[in-house]
Amino acid sequence: MEKKTCYIFFCLVSFAVCTEVYGVQRPGEAPLDRDRVKLFVFGDSYADTGNLPSSTTSSWKEPYGITFPGKPSGRFSDGRVLTDYIASFLGIRSPVPYEWKKMEEKWIKNGMNFAHGGTGVFNTLVDQPNMTAQINLFQQLIQKNVYTNSSSIALVSLAGNDYGTYFAKNGSAEGMEAFTKSVVDQLVLNLKRIHGVGVQKVAVTGIVPFGCLPKITSSTSYKQCSETGNNLAKFHNQLLQQNLRRLNNETGASSVFIFLDLYHAFSSALKLKQDHPGNSTFKNGLKPCCLGSCGSVDETGTKKYVVCENPKQSFFWDSIHPSDHGWRAVYSAFKHSLHSLL
Repeated sequence: MEKKTCYIFFCLVSFAVCTEVYGVQRPGEAPLDRDRVKLFVFGDSYADTGNLPSSTTSSWKEPYGITFPGKPSGRFSDGRVLTDYIASFLGIRSPVPYEWKKMEEKWIKNGMNFAHGGTGVFNTLVDQPNMTAQINLFQQLIQKNVYTNSSSIALVSLAGNDYGTYFAKNGSAEGMEAFTKSVVDQLVLNLKRIHGVGVQKVAVTGIVPFGCLPKITSSTSYKQCSETGNNLAKFHNQLLQQNLRRLNNETGASSVFIFLDLYHAFSSALKLKQDHPGNSTFKNGLKPCCLGSCGSVDETGTKKYVVCENPKQSFFWDSIHPSDHGWRAVYSAFKHSLHSLL
């Protein structure tokens, strides 16, 4: 990969994507009870609904949250993120972020969200809990009997920032195939651990088309995706799907581990033809609504960004993250896969 593209991947880290631990189902027990389902979330900024400290991240500053809930809420979007749409499908409220936790029933009844923006399967350049540490927090609550046997589902949305960190540290794609295998191997071990402590169903996202993120397409005036970035995502997803099939075979069930194809969902929403956007419902699919250093102001208080007139017409909110309507389109594209969770 050329040096410029490698540097761009470094930028992914700074923007990386709630569940409580209530009602853990032990493997082999009865099917999920939709009325009692709990959602536990492990992930990065695509799934984080407010775990990062407000003093350290743009997601707690305007104009984030202008569509929902009307003010910054710690989500890396103008509105909802992946977690919110999954929770809606399950018929529950989005689970509370771990950092907000209160052990009263009204707080933990829907599960808990351990996702922290900028994190990965391994350590990244962001000093926040990686996937293993997030699972540790989850397991601590189980050991304290915060959660009892009940229907439970996990959403796992991680790995993008691992690649950003790799490029930032190595400056090239050399050794990338071996690194991808190590990421997927560790991810699979962690998925088995989540299932092993009692979560009955585990939904795992694939990697999005990296080459189509505005951070990368800005060099082509948001007209063309990077084939190199997209090929990396495809390889990761292929390897992950192979391992998920193996895990399901080992459990004797076909839908314990469910793959959520974000690559296809993004491509579908943007109507991508090869690496060129087609005629989608979005005015300019690859151009973000919030241009510049979204959420930042200079020493005089002047905004270092510009927001589009209508976020509904933009698939991307900022240089990395989908808008509320972007996530809605993604959700619609893979909604059929979610029925395996019930």
